[in-house]
Amino acid sequence: MGSVPAMNAERGSRGARRADLPKKKTDLKKVMPEIWKLVRPRRWLLLFGFFLMGINRVAGLVLPFSTKFLIDRVLGAGGNPRLLMPLVGLVFSTTAIQAVTSFSLTQLLSKAAQRMITELRQQVQQHVGRLAVSFYDANRTGLLVSRIMNDVEGVRNLIGTGLVEFVGGMLTAGLVFGYLVYKQPQMTLIVFGVVGVFVVVLQKAFKTIRPIFRERAKITGEVTGRLTESLGGVRVVKGYHAERREAQVFTVGVLRLLDNVMKSLTATSLLSLAATTVLGVVGGLVMLIGGHQVIGHQMTTGGYFQYTMLLAYMIAPIFQIVNIGTQLTEALAGLDRTMEILGEKDEFADPARVETLQEIVGEVRFEDVQFSYEKDKPVLHGISFEAQPGTVTALVGSSGSGKSTIISLICAFHTPDAGRVLVDEVDLSTVRLDSYRSQLGVVLQESFLFDGTIKDNVLFSHPEATDEEFLSACRIARVDEFAERYPEGYDTVVGERGVKLSGGQRQRLSIARAILASPRILILDEATSSLDSESESMIQNGLSYLMQGRTTFVIAHRLSTIRNADQILVIDEGRVVASGTHAQLHAREGLYRDLYETQFADQED
Repeated sequence: MGSVPAMNAERGSRGARRADLPKKKTDLKKVMPEIWKLVRPRRWLLLFGFFLMGINRVAGLVLPFSTKFLIDRVLGAGGNPRLLMPLVGLVFSTTAIQAVTSFSLTQLLSKAAQRMITELRQQVQQHVGRLAVSFYDANRTGLLVSRIMNDVEGVRNLIGTGLVEFVGGMLTAGLVFGYLVYKQPQMTLIVFGVVGVFVVVLQKAFKTIRPIFRERAKITGEVTGRLTESLGGVRVVKGYHAERREAQVFTVGVLRLLDNVMKSLTATSLLSLAATTVLGVVGGLVMLIGGHQVIGHQMTTGGYFQYTMLLAYMIAPIFQIVNIGTQLTEALAGLDRTMEILGEKDEFADPARVETLQEIVGEVRFEDVQFSYEKDKPVLHGISFEAQPGTVTALVGSSGSGKSTIISLICAFHTPDAGRVLVDEVDLSTVRLDSYRSQLGVVLQESFLFDGTIKDNVLFSHPEATDEEFLSACRIARVDEFAERYPEGYDTVVGERGVKLSGGQRQRLSIARAILASPRILILDEATSSLDSESESMIQNGLSYLMQGRTTFVIAHRLSTIRNADQILVIDEGRVVASGTHAQLHAREGLYRDLYETQFADQED
């Protein structure tokens, strides 16, 4: 596929501003089906985990249940000491069962949760990569990185030990509660009433805490986004001695994050305070009521200790919900945000795009095209022109006139609001993007290179290319002239965004990449405007070769490119105000001659 990075053109005219993804109120009814989609492939593993958890919890109840037997039948008056060792052996056996099942649960479910996180990250990254350019225009890169890497982390609790502990705790509490109501209904119902008040408070608290976690993920994404931009633009920062300003911006962000964390800590601390208070009240009530019953011979001493231990087994899981529930709440908040981004429209899944283009000839025609990035702020007004196969069409105009928007429409980054863009007589809005963009090549003013080797960056457009094809593209684009001087040759690492190469070298790499893609339609977006004359002259042969037999669209200010174009479209305020060859346009008064005389006269001299 040709190199088609997102164009950030016409920002002034479109008035685009970066924004966070739309906030949506949490709806568990909508989230639960998504949770099921994640869990369903692992449902048998999860059921097996619940089975192990059941064994674990039942084994754990042997110790408190054996307390009454120990005190009344073994240690009490008239007891049988010979039963002590079998009872201890039973406790040790069930403890071993608990240990083995706990280890198995952690191994099975924790590892399964990590695999799920990896798969979900892959799913989100692939979906983000298939979103329209307009989505990237409205969202920071760092924010998207945070969505992909951080938001899915908490989801591990939906299948990991967090969920199992939650269900296991509730199972234990339910079993013990049933037994205690059967044995001591009055005391148990009083205790349950106190605990019930706490559970109601807990439920309301989680509704308060969940938005805090959601806001934390948002703040983390913003801080990460700005930090990514700051580090990526370190030369600009240092060039303007703006280190202190960037430090202040980062400080404001992390302080916002700290404030959010403090809020969540305050909420969880209040829950812990309430839990401790309830525990003390329950203990006092059991001591009061149970003590009276033992004194009145309504309960044995062993029965009292058994009741106390079982009560602890019932209450402890409820208090564990404070921690486990917080984890699950964080998981659901992350899942909310993940589902939001997965709910964004996939540009490749547009049901209107049903046409598959085979090898195209390269005829491009605009028919009365109108387009706007924002409602009631049109950028293009009735654009109409035709580019024949194998010709060069140059777009000329002042900054913000609409040139790059036209290019974006040719690349199918956007769809016209009205009118049609046709390729070989097929409406581009109905074409499958993969079948079209694989025949498209782009060379931009700012050559984007990945932090890999020279060979990696050239092969990006056609990874299956042979060594002969690769070397041929490098020779045509004059990449060989500098690459072969390095000790590691084409395996030389270029650094982030190609920082180790000069502007001309980076541009030659971009041209080699486009040559290797062998596109039918070629976009040159001011491909030489940032280069000096020497660098430009070195890549002109590469550009000339690249343009042969291809339908080429050029946005450029260099005379050598403009003068040789088959047609020049003069764009002003989103309209084609003139068209023709260089000689035709220069011969009559108008915007083109004004631009030519002010921008190109020195070069002609």
